[in-house]
Amino acid sequence: MEVSVRSVLAEKAAQRMVHGQPALNRPIRVVMFGSGPVLTHDARQFLCRLEAHPEIDLLAAFCQAESQTLAAVAKDLWRRRGLLAAPLLVAWFVNETSRFLSNPRAELAMTRSLDRMSARIHFVPDIHAPCVREQISALAPDLGLIYGSPILKPCLFELPTCGTLGIHHGKVPRYRGNKTTFWAMYNGEKVAGVTIQKVNAGLDTGLIVKEGEVTIGHRSQRAVWQELEQLGLALYIQAILEVKNGTAVYRPQEGLKGKLYKNPSLRDLLAFWGRQIQRGLRSESKA
Repeated sequence: MEVSVRSVLAEKAAQRMVHGQPALNRPIRVVMFGSGPVLTHDARQFLCRLEAHPEIDLLAAFCQAESQTLAAVAKDLWRRRGLLAAPLLVAWFVNETSRFLSNPRAELAMTRSLDRMSARIHFVPDIHAPCVREQISALAPDLGLIYGSPILKPCLFELPTCGTLGIHHGKVPRYRGNKTTFWAMYNGEKVAGVTIQKVNAGLDTGLIVKEGEVTIGHRSQRAVWQELEQLGLALYIQAILEVKNGTAVYRPQEGLKGKLYKNPSLRDLLAFWGRQIQRGLRSESKA
């Protein structure tokens, strides 16, 4: 009886899956959507991987930002994080410096690669502006790719022939919204997830194309994030190639729908760091 029930459930799940379009016999033409006065480190890595892949044709990247100055970075952080803007700006600078010092050759190579594609990276005040949409339409992309963009409207994410994919560093539908890796650790989860989804009009409610997870254990937030970041980049490229090859399967989200998480407050951060310190002290005492 149990086997038959499982078979029925598996059959129903298969029926809910949506298969992609036919394979392309050429490199898939993609555009990336982002935001902010500067590209994050993982967004820069993503662009470089797109540019280097022989089966992917990176047409352009469009990032919503008023300007590209340090003042614009500070203003953007203040708008999103309020009083946490100052320490976050310091943390951003320290992280960027640390990455460069730990592997200067790789960082310089990435910088050179980004310089070569700079003419295709556009920073625009309004990513939904008619002139931007006209420019994207003229490029005739097969697929849109979101990496840290503002919430896109259908008039933009429906422009590419195959729609638009987005990366979300959280397990859906349980973890939706902002900073879900932090919240998974804050809530004491054993794993943190990353999802590649086909974007729709909802917020983190799209059909799942690829997903993965990493073990949290007693590791630091930075260690968990770095592993999840690399896993997400790999899954994203796999998803793009599956769309290109006509093998992509779009699966609906299942399970309990969690709340929409927001950026953590100072109190949340202090509580989390306090737990991390206590856990570290307990580990040292046991050793």
